[in-house]
Amino acid sequence: MMDQIKIGKFIAERRKLKNMTQAQLAERVGVTDRAVSKWENGRSMPDSSIMLELCGVLSITVNDLLCGEVVTVNHYNEKMENNLLEAIREKQEADKRLLRLEIVIGIFSIIFLLACTFTAAYVNMPDWTRILLIVVGFVLCLIGVAFGIHIEQKAGYYECAKCGHRYVPKYGSVLMAMHFGRTRYMKCPECGKRSWQKKRIGKD
Repeated sequence: MMDQIKIGKFIAERRKLKNMTQAQLAERVGVTDRAVSKWENGRSMPDSSIMLELCGVLSITVNDLLCGEVVTVNHYNEKMENNLLEAIREKQEADKRLLRLEIVIGIFSIIFLLACTFTAAYVNMPDWTRILLIVVGFVLCLIGVAFGIHIEQKAGYYECAKCGHRYVPKYGSVLMAMHFGRTRYMKCPECGKRSWQKKRIGKD
């Protein structure tokens, strides 16, 4: 993984070279001084949406930032390649965690629905309470399923069985597709053919 401690110290070093306080740097890039403090202490990383702006303020490249040092010309390509590989690995690990979370959400959604249904069926209560309990169970289960499908759509890629193209489909395509586990019957945007497409974590 990227060395957040080293990167944090590098940010602090470059900030001081620019004679800026944490508050001044925070104001330049549109964050709080607490966020800058977290960067410099190695507790978090700058968001990708402000990395270019931050690097501009500190007069470094994104490659320098991710390495935690000013990269010389001789080692620039090597460092850049290593950073790209590390970013890909981190994305894959994040996708795996999301897919595990999807399973947990699905299990808890089903358990909650079953609990509401059995409670409504076997516990003595007014009819309106029984109906409300069943409705709440179904609604929360549907929310859990919808969130799980959103995770499955965003995490990793689907691979077309016809042409091998890997892509992230639209939410509606995943929602409406027939499926068996994480394999879904969808239309490939590359070749236009329908096939049973498997979920993949990495992308070529």
